[in-house]
Amino acid sequence: MIVLHHGLRSSASRRVRLCLEEKGLSYESHVVDMANQEHHSAEYLKINPLGVIPTLIHDGQPLHESGTICEYLDETYPDPPLRPNSPYERALMRNWIRHIDGLIGNLIIFNWRHHLQKTAEKWTDEELAEKLKSIPSKERQEAWLRVARKPYTEEERGAARDKLTTLLLDRMEEALKPSGWLVGRAYSIADIAATPFVKRIDEEIAPDEVTAEKHPRVTEWWAKMQARPAFSRAKFDPFITTLF
Repeated sequence: MIVLHHGLRSSASRRVRLCLEEKGLSYESHVVDMANQEHHSAEYLKINPLGVIPTLIHDGQPLHESGTICEYLDETYPDPPLRPNSPYERALMRNWIRHIDGLIGNLIIFNWRHHLQKTAEKWTDEELAEKLKSIPSKERQEAWLRVARKPYTEEERGAARDKLTTLLLDRMEEALKPSGWLVGRAYSIADIAATPFVKRIDEEIAPDEVTAEKHPRVTEWWAKMQARPAFSRAKFDPFITTLF
């Protein structure tokens, strides 16, 4: 039995849902209320001490980190394969996942200003201090403190937008040149990892960059990703209107 604790807007959760749908795996869905910090509750921390989403539970065993979960699913359910055959290309795939994960802070600057900021800015100083105590990660404590008391500025959003364009879209454009996929000659977990980021960039952050004029290979790749049946089943609904 597979149980997934996830958020509908969470990029990491979207990644795992896409992997599950590509595999055709059924799972029990538990949507985590992030605005009310359900992922920092004592009950949730028992299955994920880091207090992040998603958490996948398979046969009673919890697993976190979306890249790890996707590889685990591919090893456990190898058909259809979502990893390259050669060890070298699998290593390149993992490097892509790490690279994309390293850009998550730039995505948070845009994502958290919507519903999470609207919730956090209403807390009193005492409520905020109490909430921060339950957050295991110092980095996430800082992010919650920022959205609650010192929202990210337009200058910071501009810098984050530039990094996402340069470090993700430009790099993808080059990597896609040989085959139209990020690694090797087939769709893989590397492409799955990039999908939630490109979705947000195209939807709100920098839609003018996901065009045939600016990034033609990324634009073609994005069209292929959206056309996959698993994409529609994985609930990549519009970010701003989607409820957690």
